[in-house]
Formats: sequence, structure tokens, C-alpha cells
Amino acid sequence: MATATADRVRRQIEQLVRAGDVQALRRVRDQLKAAADQQAVEQRAARYSADPVGWVETRLRQVVWSKQGQVLESVRDHRRTAVRSGHGVGKSWTAALAACWWLDTHPPGTAFVVSTAPTFAQVRAILWRYIRKHHKAADLPGRVNQTEWLIEDELVGYGRKPADQDESGFQGIHARYVLVIIDEACGVPEQLWTAADALTTGPDCRILAIGNPDNPASHFRKVCAPGSSWHVMGISAFDSPNLTGEHVPEEMATALVGEAWVEEKRREWGEDNPLYKSKVLGQFSDDSPNQIVRASDIAACRIAPDTPPAPGQLLPVELGVDVGGGSDETVIRERRGRQAGREWRARTDRPEQIAPMVIAAIRETGATAVKVDSIGVGFGVIGELRNAATRGEHQATIRAVNVAVASSRPDKYINLRAELWWEIGRNMSAEHGWDLSGMDNADTTVAQLLEPRWDVDPRGRIRVERKEEVIKRLGRSPDNADALLLAFAHPVTADVISSPAAVSLSQAGQARGGLGAISIGRSGYGR
Repeated sequence: MATATADRVRRQIEQLVRAGDVQALRRVRDQLKAAADQQAVEQRAARYSADPVGWVETRLRQVVWSKQGQVLESVRDHRRTAVRSGHGVGKSWTAALAACWWLDTHPPGTAFVVSTAPTFAQVRAILWRYIRKHHKAADLPGRVNQTEWLIEDELVGYGRKPADQDESGFQGIHARYVLVIIDEACGVPEQLWTAADALTTGPDCRILAIGNPDNPASHFRKVCAPGSSWHVMGISAFDSPNLTGEHVPEEMATALVGEAWVEEKRREWGEDNPLYKSKVLGQFSDDSPNQIVRASDIAACRIAPDTPPAPGQLLPVELGVDVGGGSDETVIRERRGRQAGREWRARTDRPEQIAPMVIAAIRETGATAVKVDSIGVGFGVIGELRNAATRGEHQATIRAVNVAVASSRPDKYINLRAELWWEIGRNMSAEHGWDLSGMDNADTTVAQLLEPRWDVDPRGRIRVERKEEVIKRLGRSPDNADALLLAFAHPVTADVISSPAAVSLSQAGQARGGLGAISIGRSGYGR
């Protein structure tokens, strides 16, 4: 039968060549190509629709390690798969493999892939970047742009970030085989999970949700809970071949999380820190009742807004300086409007070394105000900076902050430290009042924000664990977090000498820490 068909096609082509009918020849060529492509897809479906790992190894000439293979097989076997994943284990790479396998082993027109993530930038720059790599490496059918896959001009896959409240954001997709990928799943709101579920009502449809479990209040936490009807998997950094000894190619090993990073984070964050549990163990943690800053709140503040801020929203530009003492680091943090920005740090407590660092940061950022921890060495730094302003070396206003003094609300807070941590650290996180999505050294800073505890004193006032107590309990100091809080503290009155007036070291010592220098009032946050 196949030979007779081939003979008939050959005779048809010969007739068209003799007749010089170029257009008809092109039509026959296109028909033959479509038939060959259809046959190839049918062969791949027969061979690999039940063997995604074999498809990766044969079609892409890649290797997957054991946990990646289990994720792909779960998509094959289960309608809904949720993967709690630690950092650096190739989660988005694996999700991209699933997307490519899905479309390459189903006939065009019968399959569709939809992906989403907390932001459009993540859709484009993470999952679809990997999809493009796989597509190009294996010369898969059709063409892929930044967030779309087309075969014969038919759209067969796309990445979207609908509005958070838009449960109809994925409507209009109709295919027998639909795969929805929810990447960075903790940051995707429940309404979009509802939209994804509406696309996958058929028995041959699938959802793959994958991400770091960093928000205990997220919908991702709910689907990962026992009894959710999802097939739930966990991938820890300790599952990485670099820690288990599983043999993988060297190129893959260098791309995966290693033992050195895990040990660094154990020392830096501590094994009980929510960030360690999320990034290293791939586990959710519960917010402790006496934890000042809740992981669920801070996770939402790390998601970048869909719309970039207007220039006026990036004001004021200010710096917070937590001055190191002993073995602690000195940390300088930039704040631009509601955005937390760059960070500079050095292990020094010498004012003559710290002041030039701050001046360099002022010049680099254009900061108009600098708020300095004035306890201990800090008063000397303040004096150096004010004298530098007198010499015309910068134009910023230098403000002293002593967190040990009384609060502006002594009926509610035991001291200014408690007010700073509660009003800025806790409340601004709960209200999404600051944007931590692009700040330098984000993981370390967030880990420190999650550490201090609170209780109430005999008068019912909020009391926050002193820095010395945090250091004693954990063996490390929350310097980066303190600098961040200082950057967002808003000054309203004048316990300062603004540039270019000078202040002597003794005057700086008298001026340091006056309560009037800093207000933690709600109106100051967005300025």
C-alpha cells in the first residue's frame, strides 16, 4: 500500500513538472511535508507519550537526574502535581522539559500548554527562556518567541500573567490535552489557580505547580497539604546529586546546588529559619505567634509589581546605616520611595573607615538623608559625616537614631526599637507597603527580618528582642535587617544639624539618639 501511494505521488509530480505548474508543485510539497510531520508526531506519541524521560534523553540528548525524572513521570500519571522545591535543583528547567515533551508528543491541534507565574517578567525570563533553549537545541516543531509557541501558524502554547483577580484570564483554550504550568507557585493568587483548574477539566489534562514554599499563607500551601487531592512531591537541596552522590554529567552538576552553599546557609540563616526551610529543605514553615515579621507577609513583598514605578514614586532616596561593633558588619541600605535597593557592607567599626563608605554611597545614590544607628561607634560616624558635609563633600542630611530611647508611643511600645520593628518591619510587610523584590542581598536580609521575637512587658507594651539577645540566641546579628528598617524610618523634626553646618564629636554624642529625630508615623512610609 505504501509503495503504491509513493508511485502515485511520484507520477503526479512528474506530470506537474512536465506541465510547469510551479504552484501545484508547492502545494504537493507542503502536503507531503505535513503528512511526514504528522507521521513523525504519531511515531513520537506512540513511543514517548508514556516515557517522558526517554523523550528527554533521545529527542533532546539531555540527562535528567532522579527527582527531575519523577516530576516528569508525575505529570504523565497524575492530573495535578505540586512540587515543593528547594533552591538550585532545576525546578523551572524541569517544568520547561515537561512543556516541550507535552507538545512534541501530541498532534498539533490536540494539545496546548499554558504557563503563568507571579509576574510577566518571570513568565518570560524564567520558564519560557528555558523552553526556547530546549526548542532550539532539539529543533522541535514550529517556532517559539518570548512567550508563545506556534506550529504551522497555530498557537499551541503561551505564557501569561493575567490580573490577580481575573478568574477568566485563561478562557478560550480548548484542546483535549491541556497542560497548565504554574511556576513560582507560591506567588500566584488563588484566583489564577481557579482559572487554571477551569482549563483542565478533561481526563487527559494536567496541572504542574512548582516553586519554593516560602509563603505559608499561599494557595500553594493549601494544595501541598495532605488530603488536597494533588500529587505532592518535595525536592530538598539534600536531594541534589551534589549531596547524594548520584552520578550526573559534570555540566549538570555545576548547575545544581552544592554542599558548600547548603552549609553557608545553615551558618548564615540557621536551620530553624523559615528561609532555610524553604530554600534548602523545600518545606513550608508556620509563622510563629511571637515572630515579629511573618514569612507570609514578607514573601508577598518580594514579588515585583507588574507596572514599574513612575520617577516620582522613587523618592525620597535615603540611606540607613547600621554601624557594626566588634565582629558585626557595618551595613548601608538604600531606599528609593517604597523600593529597597542597593546595599554596601564591610566588617569594620572604625568611624574613619565607615564615613567614606557612606559618603561614596551618598554620591552614588544621590541620597538626601542618612539615618545612622547612633549607639556606640555610631556617634563617631555621625560626627565624621556632618563634618564632611561642612567641607562640601556631600549635601545629605545626617540623622541620629538611638533605638534604645523611648518610643513616640510609650503607651504601646517599650522603646524605639520595638516601634521600628513593629511599625515598619511587621506592618509595612503586612500592608505590602514596601517593595523588596529588587533589593541587594535579599535572602540574607529577609532571613534576618524573620528572626527577632516579641512579647509584652508587665504594662502590656510591645517589647522586641534586643539585638544582643538575638546574637546570643542565634550566634549572628541582624545587621542587614536593622539597616533596612533605618532606611525606611521617616524623620520629621530636628534633632539633627543639617548640612552644611558642622558638629563636633562631643556635639554628635549629645545629639545622638534624640527621639524627636525619627518618626515611625504611618504617613512617612511612602514619601
